[in-house]
Amino acid sequence: MTNARSIAPFETSARYTRVAIALHWLIGLALLAQIAFGFLLDDLAPRGTPARAATINLHKSVGIVLFVLIAARLLWRLRHAPPAWPASMPAWQHGAARFGHRTLYACMVVAPLAGYVASNFSKHGVRFFGARLAPWGPDLPRVYDALNGLHVATAWLLTALIAGHIAVSLKHALIDRDEVFSRMWPGASP
Repeated sequence: MTNARSIAPFETSARYTRVAIALHWLIGLALLAQIAFGFLLDDLAPRGTPARAATINLHKSVGIVLFVLIAARLLWRLRHAPPAWPASMPAWQHGAARFGHRTLYACMVVAPLAGYVASNFSKHGVRFFGARLAPWGPDLPRVYDALNGLHVATAWLLTALIAGHIAVSLKHALIDRDEVFSRMWPGASP
């Protein structure tokens, strides 16, 4: 028999699965590192230096691994419904959260895919952790530049979306003090 004091606030909203939580944090932290790595490429290995090719190919290799993890996360998400939003959240916030998550997923797919496809329209192709993957497209600098521009623009958009995602998460944790944040926090108990 339970009384009103023992009822947990999670009764209206369950937690994400352990797999979803692990993928969220692994991909989130890896994305932040990869985006920072990409923005710092010119500082780490300036154009024309011997370290440039190895540094670029490390960025590409990590990007391919991240893309596979993102695909796994997306497949998991499509097969496992997220927990319901708390009844206390207004409908406009539900819509904003849905839009934000969908846009995050779209950018997480487009950024690495655009970078990979761009590399295949360059004579350099991709070296996946040292193994040469011959480019499947011709060396077309204009196509490479357009796709690489999409890659960079999407990385900037993804950075802004991640910052917004973190800000809204902290709002739920520190201001609203609802269960939204703890649904994805590792080890949080209901």
